[in-house]
Amino acid sequence: MSDKIKPNKSVKRSSARLAAVQAIYEVELSDSNVDDVLINFLKTRWDTPQEVGDENQESSPLTAPDKNLFTDLIRGVHKQRDQLEEMLAGALSQEWSPDRLETIVRIILLAGIYELYNRKDVPARVVITQYVDVAHAFFEGPEPGFVNGVLDRMAKTLRPDDFQKR
Repeated sequence: MSDKIKPNKSVKRSSARLAAVQAIYEVELSDSNVDDVLINFLKTRWDTPQEVGDENQESSPLTAPDKNLFTDLIRGVHKQRDQLEEMLAGALSQEWSPDRLETIVRIILLAGIYELYNRKDVPARVVITQYVDVAHAFFEGPEPGFVNGVLDRMAKTLRPDDFQKR
């Protein structure tokens, strides 16, 4: 990769979603302070010499995230956790509750629901696709399809106009 090639906005936003899911997971598992995890991710994972021209830049697999989206997702999911969990519970079948889901699946869904509910600047179909891609980063089995189904159901409830035929 040459120094002149910069990731486009959509790649940076995809990176922000993946990183946010990882950071929310870290907060949940370690019971850490949200702001501490946020700062740690921003300082130690992206504000590194690799981003400013380190000779090993090409070996870095990370694309710097859209920091505004990353921050919004982490803080938003944390602040609206109870409301998002309720929405998720409503989207699941009666025999499932959010606490029965694998932790990373639940976090992917909470982040996706947060974005569907709060980020009207992003089309619903884009949100769904992005979080299915995040699920693919962690799972090879049925989980991405499950994420797709739940977020599709949520999107049609939260943003029915996004699905009207034009």
